Amino acid sequence: MNQAILFNDDLTFDNEQDAWCFTALVSGQSIIVYFHSMQLKQLSEISSCTKFDLEEVVELWLEKNEPEGNEIHIEMR
Repeated sequence: MNQAILFNDDLTFDNEQDAWCFTALVSGQSIIVYFHSMQLKQLSEISSCTKFDLEEVVELWLEKNEPEGNEIHIEMR
């Protein structure tokens, strides 16, 4: 786990963005991470296991990308 990333336990579905999201601290900056996925969108609840998988997706995304502003939008298949 990257120590520069702290994930909050606030995974919710954002109707406005039509995506699951949670907040995190990345190097002290508060960000909102949105997961755009047709499969996830169909779920009414996300399990702890899936949440950990999503956190790993964010870590991998951050290895290759820098957040612009306070939002990250991750497109998933």
